Amino acid sequence: MRPPGPLEIGLILVIILIVFGVGKLPQVGAAFGKGIRAFKRGQSDDEEEEEKPKKKPRRKKRAAKKVTKAKTEDKAETETEAKTEEKA
Repeated sequence: MRPPGPLEIGLILVIILIVFGVGKLPQVGAAFGKGIRAFKRGQSDDEEEEEKPKKKPRRKKRAAKKVTKAKTEDKAETETEAKTEEKA
C-alpha cells in the first residue's frame, strides 16, 4: 500500500474541517498531540519516573493570611460587642 499523496491528504483535511469546524481545530490538535505523547511514553517504559514520589503542592501564604486576618477582625468585633454589652 502506497502512502497517501497530496490530494488524499487535502481531502482528509477538508473532511476534518467540515466535521469539527474552525473553532474546534486547536482543541482537536492539542488532544491529538497529548495522545501521541502518552503513547510514546507508554512505549518507552518510563516506569522509573512514575515510581518517584510527587511533591506536595504548597499552599499559598496569602490565602492563609486572609483567613487569619478575617478571624482576627471577627474576634475584634466580638470583643467590642462584649465590652459594649458589659457597659450597658
